[in-house]
Amino acid sequence: MLEYLVDEFLTSLRVNNQTSSHTVESYGLDLRQFDLFLVEVGINALDEVNHLNLRQYLANLKQKEFARSSIARKMACLRTFFKYLCRQEYLLQNPVVGVAIPRREKRLPEFFYPQEINELFLLPDVATWQGIRDRAVLEILYSSGLRLQEVVNLTLSDLDLQRSYLRIYGKGAKERIVPLGGCAKRVLQKYLQEVRSKLQTTAIQKGQADNAVFLNYRGTRLSGRSIERLLDKYLNQMAFNRNMSPHAIRHSFATHLLDNGADLRVVQELLGHVNVSTTQIYTHLTKEKIRSVYLKAHPRA
Repeated sequence: MLEYLVDEFLTSLRVNNQTSSHTVESYGLDLRQFDLFLVEVGINALDEVNHLNLRQYLANLKQKEFARSSIARKMACLRTFFKYLCRQEYLLQNPVVGVAIPRREKRLPEFFYPQEINELFLLPDVATWQGIRDRAVLEILYSSGLRLQEVVNLTLSDLDLQRSYLRIYGKGAKERIVPLGGCAKRVLQKYLQEVRSKLQTTAIQKGQADNAVFLNYRGTRLSGRSIERLLDKYLNQMAFNRNMSPHAIRHSFATHLLDNGADLRVVQELLGHVNVSTTQIYTHLTKEKIRSVYLKAHPRA
């Protein structure tokens, strides 16, 4: 029933809002799931959808034991979708108005301790081209607190090695300038001079030249999945017993800065968060650390 409207909405997100492909894909799946629900309950026209149907859908998701975070995301998607339909005058009233969206569970982000970061960065074999590249990827993630997709999207024109800065296009194509640490800069320069130039030559010969900073063995852009795999490979070598993603390195970046006295607003700018409330979750980590130290050190704790 909603198929053509969903397609139009997703196209609008891509073109007008410059929404990430991952978000667009998730919204598409969520909306098609909702469309199936409407068919199951016998709703055949868009203007028949009301707030009671949405509450029924919410109850249906709870009954199927979806996580609160998943339910919150699906309902947020519907809120955006119906707002769009009202704006385009497909609907006169927004049925989501008055429907309470469950709050997401507050989970403290996973992060590496400084000694774990140091151990991790020593694992790539810098006597090989792959080890040099992998070390550069890990260093960039930690040095500048980048998201996985921001590393994937990084191009040569985004590098200012002379002044040790990177230009990053984050969520919603928002631009920010972030510093590049000394260790990361040295490894990155080594990668650019000794590895990337050779990989690019291979790609040029095949007519597949790419201006991405990080390349695979074919000389084309290194994918996010490949970065996840390379991290998994080194974590396995550490016999690491926690499932960690590249985003955990970004969490570590923020946590270590705050642990060492960085201002919350500065960390917010570096991470590219629109609201400081998003950054404040890292203060919980530092408070937990303080409490842990107190309990271990105080004789009457």
